[in-house]
Amino acid sequence: MKKAGFILLDQYADWEGSYLSTMLTQEGWEIDTLSIQETVQSIGGFTTKIDTLITKENPLIDFDLLVLIGGNSWHLDYPEVTQLLTRYIAHKKPVAAICGAVDYLAKNGLLTNFNHTGNAQFIWNDFDNYLNKEQFLEQQAVLDNNLVTANGTASLDFTELTLEMIGFTQKEAQKKVDMYRLGYYAFCEKYGNPYM
Repeated sequence: MKKAGFILLDQYADWEGSYLSTMLTQEGWEIDTLSIQETVQSIGGFTTKIDTLITKENPLIDFDLLVLIGGNSWHLDYPEVTQLLTRYIAHKKPVAAICGAVDYLAKNGLLTNFNHTGNAQFIWNDFDNYLNKEQFLEQQAVLDNNLVTANGTASLDFTELTLEMIGFTQKEAQKKVDMYRLGYYAFCEKYGNPYM
């Protein structure tokens, strides 16, 4: 069984990962939540008990996909999280980041050599480790090798490109997301009724 780890910091944006986690679960993936504290609260008020703590003493956390959900806490420094992300990116393991989590990657130099997007590039002007400004693309979401980046309004695009990154064809990923992008009736018109 494949496993995805969703990093949720306090004040995480609960809507940004819900489509992806649901679709992965439906495909038989196991979902674990990760954080630096045992319990976090979402921007929407959901309290979440974390499955796995990220600590300096626990560097061997291993998932088939690491997902960084945005929110209001990514402007702080988390050495243990940076250590984990650095290892994943160096070993070319799939990483998907959205919203404020992309800001964190930029701040820590982890977007180097990747085409990428984010909320707004000017936010990163003072980040000394952000070295590849020319690779910023003004798109909702970007897939480059083993990294997906997305802005905070791109939950569906983020989901679609992440599914592509882990092995779904572009057509399969688009069809899964189109149920929510188009709505039920337009989906049925395009693809047929999925329940019949």
